[in-house]
Amino acid sequence: MTARLQDKVAIITGAGQGIGEAIAEAFVGQGADVVIADRNEANGSRVAARLDATFIRTDVTCQADIEQLVAATIERFGRVDVLINNAGANVFHVPHEMPRSEWAHCMALDLEACWAMIEAVLPNMRCRGAGSVINIASTHGFQIIPHTFPYPVAKHGLIGMTRALGVEYAAEGIRVNAISPGYIDTQIARDYWAGFDDPAAERSKAEKLHPPQRVGRPEEVAMTAVFLASDEAPFINAENIVIDGGRSCLYHE
Repeated sequence: MTARLQDKVAIITGAGQGIGEAIAEAFVGQGADVVIADRNEANGSRVAARLDATFIRTDVTCQADIEQLVAATIERFGRVDVLINNAGANVFHVPHEMPRSEWAHCMALDLEACWAMIEAVLPNMRCRGAGSVINIASTHGFQIIPHTFPYPVAKHGLIGMTRALGVEYAAEGIRVNAISPGYIDTQIARDYWAGFDDPAAERSKAEKLHPPQRVGRPEEVAMTAVFLASDEAPFINAENIVIDGGRSCLYHE
């Protein structure tokens, strides 16, 4: 049976850990040539070596890095079939207590960098009349949790960007979709739980927020990305797929 992403070339940003690493592993497992773009050289190199992928150190907030990443990928593989915009960071504040620099940091990393990456791969995709862009958004992109400003603003914008670009380039064979994970069991989540006096109790509290009574796994996000990047999803475009175990459907008093 042919691998679902056989011979596709994918750039995955922020693939040195967590969801990005899981996506990279799933893509390699399904036959893709993967380029891991991460600003953490140790993490990126480790994942690339483990998966037999290509690592290119990239700060996605740096235009020169982005241009070098895309140019190097095309030089080596001839094209970019898939872009996964995964790099990002939680930036959580009470709005009136937030330093203005944190707003700039959040928008640069969680929103503007995604457009910069898309803009960089578009010429190659448009020339070939094919391509799939997958933006890793968040349930913060359509729901608001107090004291998490301005992260939801950036993620709302990312979902809007997904829809706008998906409509704009659909006739040229380019699909743009988003995945919005909820609570996922990543190192970032474990580090957050570890900051409490009883980490196990805090994890249990998070699990009980979800109908399946657990949080999500990185590979569950990864396999959704595989589906969207594959030829199995040719008519899914400008869509946002939520992966949160149904939590966002719950009624809250």
